[in-house]
Amino acid sequence: MDQELLKKCTEIAQIWATSPVFDAETQKEVKAMLEAEDKSQLIDAFYQTLEFGTGGLRGIMGAGTNRMNKYIVGAATQGFANYINKTFPEGGKSVVVGHDCRNNGRMFAETVANIFSANGIKVFLFESLRPTPEVSFAIRQLGAVAGVNVTASHNPKEYNGYKAYWDDGAQVLAPHDTGIINEVNAVKMEEVKWEGNPDLIQIIGGEMDWDYLAAVKEAMVDQDVILRQKDLNIVYTPLHGTGRVIIPEALRSWGFQNIHVVPEQMVIDGNFPTVVSPNPENSEAMTLGMKLGTKLNADLVIASDPDADRLAIVCRNSDGEWEILNGNQTCMMFAWYIIANKKKLGQLKGNEFLVKTIVTTELIRRIADKNGVELQDCYTGFKWIAALIRENEGVKKYIGGGEESFGFLPFDKVRDKDSPASICLICEIAAWAKDNGMTLYDLLMNIYNEYGFTYNKAINVVKPGKTGADEIKAMMENFRKNPPTQLGGSPVVLSKDFKLLEQTDAQGNKTKMQMPDTSNVLQYFTENGTKVSVRPSGTEPKIKFYLEVPEDLPSAADYKAACEKADVKATQVLKDLGV
Repeated sequence: MDQELLKKCTEIAQIWATSPVFDAETQKEVKAMLEAEDKSQLIDAFYQTLEFGTGGLRGIMGAGTNRMNKYIVGAATQGFANYINKTFPEGGKSVVVGHDCRNNGRMFAETVANIFSANGIKVFLFESLRPTPEVSFAIRQLGAVAGVNVTASHNPKEYNGYKAYWDDGAQVLAPHDTGIINEVNAVKMEEVKWEGNPDLIQIIGGEMDWDYLAAVKEAMVDQDVILRQKDLNIVYTPLHGTGRVIIPEALRSWGFQNIHVVPEQMVIDGNFPTVVSPNPENSEAMTLGMKLGTKLNADLVIASDPDADRLAIVCRNSDGEWEILNGNQTCMMFAWYIIANKKKLGQLKGNEFLVKTIVTTELIRRIADKNGVELQDCYTGFKWIAALIRENEGVKKYIGGGEESFGFLPFDKVRDKDSPASICLICEIAAWAKDNGMTLYDLLMNIYNEYGFTYNKAINVVKPGKTGADEIKAMMENFRKNPPTQLGGSPVVLSKDFKLLEQTDAQGNKTKMQMPDTSNVLQYFTENGTKVSVRPSGTEPKIKFYLEVPEDLPSAADYKAACEKADVKATQVLKDLGV
């Protein structure tokens, strides 16, 4: 054990255990860590201060500088308030504050509201849990200068978080991100203004729901097809989260009439008792939905994550069995439908653009290119998609954007992932498919038939704690120093380093890349069309590997065999990377 680190952590913990700044419950928890024989929990709780990054905070709840608790949230909010007051010195400014279903969510949201109001900033505080996209919408709708949503999205139950938004409803970008971070880092705990001003806190709820639901309808492409297929049999689960009221209401507002919910998962519960993890990327989370879908002979099963920004889709395959679509397939299907049907209805004027993240399937580019629609690439995270919407506003029309991690935004009134709008749109796509004698699965196979098939696989290597963070850092450094020359038996013909903004071809020639900022991402492209992306997670203690492997797909009947063949190739690629 690093004795110097232990000494440092112990000194900080002793302050938390004795200072009157901290309440009795916090002091008791810290004292237990100090007295424990095993000091690993103490070190993990105090070895660093939970970083306020460009997206805000996210961490395990508990006492300590490296934990989500009211003191870390309070210091972050005081710094955010200081930056807002310096940036907007005039009076009359406001912020929006929301939260999801997680444990301590309401307490954290009220803490945030109190601190903003104590600093003279008006707060629009949602009356209860609301989806992340509705918080983003409300910022724009109310003319607020910023916002906070207390959520850890799809993370396990031990986590909570704090998403920071700016006046366009998007998560904060430069120069405001570094400005806020500097203010947050400068705050001392005794400087936090805890006592709220009730006169500056306004509770909002139903009226904003109404406005948001009206805006969501703007994502609709073809209402006639919904009217013809209004009895599409839909099963929906919110996974105990914020979509429980908004999403069924949104579906009804679009014209769908045959909507069923998973009753066990309609219960608001931050412990997520019916799932191992409330992440729609995990097939286990869809088990209860598929069970109900089988009982009701549903056409599709849909889920949203706890803060209702991500979605997952399950449809019937050619054998009538449930098939869970991955995020790349979902994103690709959205892109195809929006382009194909807007073109058919004469809604494309020639100035439209789509956005995808750099780790998302390249098949979307093929679809866009073949149909003469501009596709723009950006970094992982919807703040980058939002930045491109803002950059092109008034010049080009945004018609959709998404990422492989089950997030999509089909309209521009929101500037973050939006599962209510996306779920309504995927149901419209399912209705269109049914209207044309197909299932969603059939439509997916048709898209592959026209644009080619690639197999996508994502691997997360979890490395918890300080030692894990050090290991992840070492892994990225090793990839930079010793880049692969072949992957899966195919030579690497192009490498991209987004931290250096430099790409290298097979001959070793280096050229600069144009991106709005740097990012700790590495990409490798091989001669046979394989694409590999590597990046540390910005919100969890893990390093992520994204693989896209091309494979022959003669017909829909060969889909499973093609996936199996491609998976063997993907496994070899991972071995070549040492994973």
